[in-house]
Amino acid sequence: MPFERVLLVSPPGRRGLSFSLDLIPIGLEYIAAYIEDAVEEVAVVDMEHEHRSFTHLLDTYQPDLVGITMSATEHSKGLHLAGIAKKRGITCVAGGYHPTSVPDLMLSYPQLDIIVRGEGELTMRELVEEDSLEDILGISYRRGGRVIHNEDRPHVGDLDSLPFPARHLRQYSYKAADRTTDYDALTTSRGCYGRCSFCCEPSMSQGHLRFRSAENVMKEIMEMVNYHEGRALNVMLTDPNFMGNPKRVERLCDLMQKHELNIKFHALVRPDGIAANPEIVKKMCEVGIFFFEMGIESPNPEDLKKVKKGIPNSLHSEAVRNITQNGCRAGGTFVIGLPSQTEEEIKNCPVYAKEIGLTDAAFGIATPFPGTEFYKELERQKLIFETNWDVFDEMHSVYRTTHLSKQDVEGLATHCMAKFWSIDKFIDNERILQEKTRKKTPLIDFIQARILDLHFMQNNGIELRKNDFHEHIRAFLEAYVDPSVEAYTRRLGIHNVLEMSRFLRILGAQKIQLTLAIDHTTISFICETTDKTVEYVRIIRGKHSDSTIDFTLDLKYMSQPEGRMKMELIKTVVAANSHNWNIRRLLNTCRLLRAVATEILAWNLKRES
Repeated sequence: MPFERVLLVSPPGRRGLSFSLDLIPIGLEYIAAYIEDAVEEVAVVDMEHEHRSFTHLLDTYQPDLVGITMSATEHSKGLHLAGIAKKRGITCVAGGYHPTSVPDLMLSYPQLDIIVRGEGELTMRELVEEDSLEDILGISYRRGGRVIHNEDRPHVGDLDSLPFPARHLRQYSYKAADRTTDYDALTTSRGCYGRCSFCCEPSMSQGHLRFRSAENVMKEIMEMVNYHEGRALNVMLTDPNFMGNPKRVERLCDLMQKHELNIKFHALVRPDGIAANPEIVKKMCEVGIFFFEMGIESPNPEDLKKVKKGIPNSLHSEAVRNITQNGCRAGGTFVIGLPSQTEEEIKNCPVYAKEIGLTDAAFGIATPFPGTEFYKELERQKLIFETNWDVFDEMHSVYRTTHLSKQDVEGLATHCMAKFWSIDKFIDNERILQEKTRKKTPLIDFIQARILDLHFMQNNGIELRKNDFHEHIRAFLEAYVDPSVEAYTRRLGIHNVLEMSRFLRILGAQKIQLTLAIDHTTISFICETTDKTVEYVRIIRGKHSDSTIDFTLDLKYMSQPEGRMKMELIKTVVAANSHNWNIRRLLNTCRLLRAVATEILAWNLKRES
């Protein structure tokens, strides 16, 4: 020491609901900005997007210090990268939620030399400048065969004093879910005053909430706009509690209203803050804060009490209403598989999510992350049976519960997702969007969004359910049958929400049946149309025999790689439907294909004009 060449690394393997939108290692970019003038070179690499091998990267950057950020699911792959670096004699540092929570465990691995606990900017600056580790606050390290924990480093008090993240060092083009819109991340505060027992944030911030000034945030927003050269942008607000100071948020909205920003923001908020500030929520929606994600956790007040959520259920509906009446998306997360939950209680979660009007919902399996009260209590009771950190991802059951097996809990997660994300929910979300746009959603835009949803579900399902993916598809189909879908679509009229007049005019009066099958489970979507309306959508088990257009799709190939899956699906569609293709059905199918082709052509012409 000191160090001159620093390589900051985000390993592959970040999985689970907590990280579904956490795409950019913004924490590493903050550190890079803070140490950039103190070293000869600093580089940031994201191995989730990197095509070069880690060995090649070490050859390229020749670092004398490698810093690796880790979540629980990155434990194994992060250590693997550290091992490669250590063989070259490079000093290896690890930081992030996971190493902060288990520094003794991390230092039991010889490939790691130092653990940075808590916020990393000031600590890493001292690491690259100081000759000795003894006086550096917030680190753990080995000396003489034992682990030394230096005193904790105080939290950064003045967040405005930190330089903006080093986006100029970014080597990757991050994109939103549509694969075309630019994506970025913005941190406007740190910490959360909530003390939820299952959340990692209290172990990092100890409930200490700090804020950047609205003016400082606005300056970074404009810098971000310039970095992306004014292109359309989706931005994740990474704050654990964006509405922690409502007046500051209102001030920021007032500043944003002075600019024409082509940005959609996604904010993490608490229901109490949203329920208590309807006028500020209105301003947030007006300036492009479009997606709101709230921790609902459970419909059961006893569950909320046990996990120390501290928010009464009575505020949930009010919070959702404040968001959706302004045409924005109200998302909620639920924790299922808590120690004493029953099957009936878990199955009520998607029902409750729809009752309170959520537009989006995710159902994460309760996961005891190290450092949380939840982990400590389960560990004390010796209930945690899983030792593989890769599956601490909120999608796998890792501890024993009172009433349910591991397979029960994981199956119920699939059930909840299917019950919430039904056809009527997708249509209803478009209806809510009309509150903001005053326009119908083009049919092709709606279809394209559903294809992206399917692609996301397939990729994540394969990754997280490798061993029993077919069983989860089967459980999904079983749960998807819902008689309320027909009642809703008859009452609303899909044609009143989606712009499909040209499509229906070409298609005419039809009864279309799409059958999905896997193993011995079969469900069918039945849609009846006229030349002006969609009369209803019905979802049934099995098949009807009186359709005018009929497709059958075998889903057994869903676990194949994408290219192979598409080829096999095309072959199975042709094989499964060839016996149905009499002259009448063939002509009707041609009308459907013509209607679809016309919509695609019109959509492409509009994009090009």
